[in-house]
Amino acid sequence: MRRRVLSGSGFLILLFLGAVALLVTVPRMFGPGERPATLVVGSLPFWNLTEGPSVVAANRASFNEVSPWVYGIARNGQIVPQVPERAAETAAGMDQLRHSGIPLVPTIANVTNGRWAYEPVAAMLHDPAAMTRHVSDVVALVQREGYAGIDIDYEDLRAVDRETFTTFVTHLADALHDKNKILSIAVFAKTTDVGEDQRNVAQDYAAIGEAADEVRLMAYDYHWAASTPGPVAPITWVHQVLDYARTQIPPAKIVLGVPVSGYDWVDGADGQGEVVTWLQCFGRTRAFHATLRYDRLSQSPSFRYTDAQAREHEVWFENAESTAAKLDAAKTAGIRGAYLWMIGGEDDRTWATVHNILPVTSLSAEGSSR
Repeated sequence: MRRRVLSGSGFLILLFLGAVALLVTVPRMFGPGERPATLVVGSLPFWNLTEGPSVVAANRASFNEVSPWVYGIARNGQIVPQVPERAAETAAGMDQLRHSGIPLVPTIANVTNGRWAYEPVAAMLHDPAAMTRHVSDVVALVQREGYAGIDIDYEDLRAVDRETFTTFVTHLADALHDKNKILSIAVFAKTTDVGEDQRNVAQDYAAIGEAADEVRLMAYDYHWAASTPGPVAPITWVHQVLDYARTQIPPAKIVLGVPVSGYDWVDGADGQGEVVTWLQCFGRTRAFHATLRYDRLSQSPSFRYTDAQAREHEVWFENAESTAAKLDAAKTAGIRGAYLWMIGGEDDRTWATVHNILPVTSLSAEGSSR
């Protein structure tokens, strides 16, 4: 699985929201001993905490969990804001999310100031005292802020980290469960244990699935910003990822990552493709009179256009139809649910699609998934 590429400045969100009457409720906190029968998580990036919470609030019935992607790790292992200069925006967005009445399970990633960093996590994983402190810090954060739990997205780990990462996940799960809080772990998508590289080896699906309450499959970036153009999450590959995951992880813990954006590549250009939202793609097809195509094999839309500098572009992205295909895959696989990565500028038909295919439900009578 490839890395998701952050693009704060490039991910400009322009949303048109109608007036919606909201019923504000007290958040229902799902502990490790209980779970919603169908889970739909909204993932919000730090760069969209102005409009994003309004999207969540306007579509309150489509979610029963929200994960704002706001925490990072400093070099000394402390939990810090991913982007400190956005503190006021983050606080306002988090407050709005709290008022939506949806349980919050924020994400901690090994990202600070928009950059991935392996060293802080590695230092923690291979120092028992540091691991103990980090586990305590995470639990303290969850309790202090009244979160339902925490989502851990530690990426770019190496094969030598496999056992220690499992130890960390197990210790953190035990500590959170003692406080009736839940643990979610994000994992790179793969179709075998070794996957494509060390990042896949570092994540022991079976052990993580034993300890955590949610295992979020990052089933996107099959093609990514630095790759050749192509579908972000071809449905044939998504099915393969789900098939393998179900052999390692209890299906009731698997949460499928469903992308709602895409990439715009310039033919023959060096460097990164641009992260684009559905709304931006809609604008570009209009502005450049592009013909929209839909590839039935991958269940992905795309188009080509020539910009004002006479450069040829190829764009692959996600719309309501491609989202429906992935949600159907999650439903057919009988897994816990799905999370949408990342909310902002998505197809305005997305919410009806989500609600129709994976309608959120109340607590499952089955009880704990552990």
